[in-house]
Amino acid sequence: MGEPVTQSGGRRREVMVVLPGLMLAMVLAMLDNMIVGTAMPRIVGELGGLTHLSWVVTAYVLGTTVSTPIWGKIGDLYGRKTIFLISIVIFMIGSALCGMAGSDLLGGPGGGMAELIAFRAVQGLGAGGLMVNVMAIIGDLVPPRERGQYQGIMAGVMSLAMIAGPLVGGFITDHLDWRWAFYVNLPVGAVALLLIAARLHLPSVHQRVRIDWAGAILLSVSITAMVLITTWGGNQYAWGSWQILALAAVAVLTLVLFVLVERRAAEPIMPLQLFRIRNFTLISAIGFLLGFAMFGAINFLPLFQQTVQGASATNSGLLLLPMMAAAMVVSLFVGRAITATGRYKIYPVIGGVGMAAGMWLLSTMDVSTPSWQTGVYIAVLGLGMGFLMQTTLLIAQNSVEQRDLGVSSSATTFFRSIGGSFGVSVFGAVFNSHFTSELTGRFGPQAAGRMAGAGGRMDPAALAQLPAQQRTGLLEALATSISGVFWWAIAFAIVVPVLAAFIKEIPLRGGAPVESGQAEQVNPVAG
Repeated sequence: MGEPVTQSGGRRREVMVVLPGLMLAMVLAMLDNMIVGTAMPRIVGELGGLTHLSWVVTAYVLGTTVSTPIWGKIGDLYGRKTIFLISIVIFMIGSALCGMAGSDLLGGPGGGMAELIAFRAVQGLGAGGLMVNVMAIIGDLVPPRERGQYQGIMAGVMSLAMIAGPLVGGFITDHLDWRWAFYVNLPVGAVALLLIAARLHLPSVHQRVRIDWAGAILLSVSITAMVLITTWGGNQYAWGSWQILALAAVAVLTLVLFVLVERRAAEPIMPLQLFRIRNFTLISAIGFLLGFAMFGAINFLPLFQQTVQGASATNSGLLLLPMMAAAMVVSLFVGRAITATGRYKIYPVIGGVGMAAGMWLLSTMDVSTPSWQTGVYIAVLGLGMGFLMQTTLLIAQNSVEQRDLGVSSSATTFFRSIGGSFGVSVFGAVFNSHFTSELTGRFGPQAAGRMAGAGGRMDPAALAQLPAQQRTGLLEALATSISGVFWWAIAFAIVVPVLAAFIKEIPLRGGAPVESGQAEQVNPVAG
């Protein structure tokens, strides 16, 4: 691709012309799951298949996670623009097919849920290329020294999308057919497609390469096994069941074979030599821990707000606004500060401390904690996120050569996603164990089983049918169990600033070097 040039006024205008298309593509990736989640009751009501409901989400997550590293590599090999356009088209095709699932256009309602699951996998394959290519294209257009301010804008758009998702999903569910939860992607995707095709200009890539098919297949199988372990473990199958143990064996075996294949491949999907670079390895580990602690624990906030604090589903989404707003403001500030000073090492350290502090505050919540206080706590967590989210990507991209930009971007997303999957699963097991233990200690095993069902479904009608004493005890058990999840999250969050302290502050390419003595002058690929 060649090194990106230092920005002039003309270059800045070129980036701003392309930025709306990139942001629209990112919004597609961010909004979809939240909109679809809101519409799921209507979807199940029409298509049936309640027992396979989780697969609607799992298929999308699998498609996204499996394809993310592959999109990053083929973008490096064949040129970012073409690959990005292909990923948008695949996502739009998957969205259109999802909207038609179970309709007369595809042969009637029979097997509608199976069709939806298959089409969600197709949609996920396209989604895997959206976020990665946005990050990598920004990396192609803007040198690292100038990149922080644009990544701050990206973080702001991500935050707004997470807030808008439940609102858009609620509007579609209340006023339109559920199929519009998927069809809404088509006009947005079409505009993004046209803007990118017309306005994005990147150097052409003309090289004859051999795709690492063996590595891609082995990595896909290993990722699939890991995602299924985190999805099924402790839910559909016991952690010690032969199904989970077999999946674990497949994941380990294919991962070992993947490493062996990658050491010999001419153009490996995941170049192993990148892990010899200190910053890249540290950021990969930080990304995993960030996903593990943050996404794994935040998954329980809506449960606390809706069940313990009595918020509606829509309002619980809005109650996350302090976290998103704090993350957005801090991301914008950090982006401009990095561009102005060229320094960045301190921000992931501060972010890790902030995230651990937010987790500690959330671990103190109980049944008497008011909503405003929860809002303050999650705002602290949002501050930590704002220092971390885009800075980790910037450091990963700056630590590798330009030709590996897509791989570094996809690796950052990949490790964060895998960490989130494991976090949700592990913290889910911690919560279930603690919740059952709390109820058993309060009411005995028989009542505990009946009450755990009422609390786990977050069904107000089921909760209302319980005697007052049992309802109070159940809510106290829920609050205590959720607080316990955040206590566990602290143990992972505090490792983040420790790892970040070992990051080498390599001068950002495309800007004035950092003053001597304030950062090490290190070749980014020498580690």
